[in-house]
Amino acid sequence: MNQRLTARTIFLLTLPPLLWAGNAIVGRLVHDLLPPVLLNFLRWSIALLILLPLAGPVFRREAGLWPHWKTYAMLGLLGIGMYNALQYLALQSSTPINVTLVASGLPVWMMLTGWLFFGVAVTRRQVAGAVLSIAGVLLVLARGEWRHVLELRLVPGDLFMILATIAWSFYSWLLTRATEPAGIRANWASFLAAQVAFGVIWSGGFAAGEQALGAMPVQWSWMLTLALLYVATCPAIIAFGCWGAGVRAAGPSVGAFFVNLTPLFTAVLSSAFLGEAPHGYHAAAFALIVGGIVVSARRG
Repeated sequence: MNQRLTARTIFLLTLPPLLWAGNAIVGRLVHDLLPPVLLNFLRWSIALLILLPLAGPVFRREAGLWPHWKTYAMLGLLGIGMYNALQYLALQSSTPINVTLVASGLPVWMMLTGWLFFGVAVTRRQVAGAVLSIAGVLLVLARGEWRHVLELRLVPGDLFMILATIAWSFYSWLLTRATEPAGIRANWASFLAAQVAFGVIWSGGFAAGEQALGAMPVQWSWMLTLALLYVATCPAIIAFGCWGAGVRAAGPSVGAFFVNLTPLFTAVLSSAFLGEAPHGYHAAAFALIVGGIVVSARRG
């Protein structure tokens, strides 16, 4: 843990943010082809089918998963059923750049959630870092005009992404409370499959509710099929696998800095595929958010 970064480790930690940026772009590209919650359900259903041959034994009685099904049901709700559905909902009315920059405020929600609900002490450096990160998020929400902060009116996508980051912060803290057999978490495919299985149940229920409320009909095409295959494999299975290997090699504190490459990759991909060029305030917001993380992570 926390070894010197090698070219292989850098690659393992850089590829996931690139794939997660692609997930935001694809979600925006197909936002008028199928309902967002249904997209989330189909994504993880396909991912589960791919994971089963790699992690099928985790569902056997002797694997030790079922006595802890409530834990995995909650992980599946927060990380699979809620976070991704809320992100796709956010992309209905907000740009991928805004969505990923708002998500970069996650360290703030992580700090508050840990302090309020998990009894984790907060340091002064963390508070200072949180102030910088909040400033970055506010800059995005105000669309680069500080005078608009007092008259700030959030678009639905901004609110959905804030809710998504709160859900992910609870999900992340729950991940630190391991009570099940160590063998489940030792195999990344088994650990992910156990969460996805419950997440598919939750997302299926949410998708059914979306349909009952009169969601748009699905407009099937080759582009939509390829999009589903992408979001089910690259930002889900491949990114999770690479991320786990990279974090094991470099440590979670080092890996956290690579997560913030996602908005930069999103800005580049948005310009290339969506014609949505980034603005100066996006760069300023990213600098504030990363600065906040660096300050809060420093020791001494």
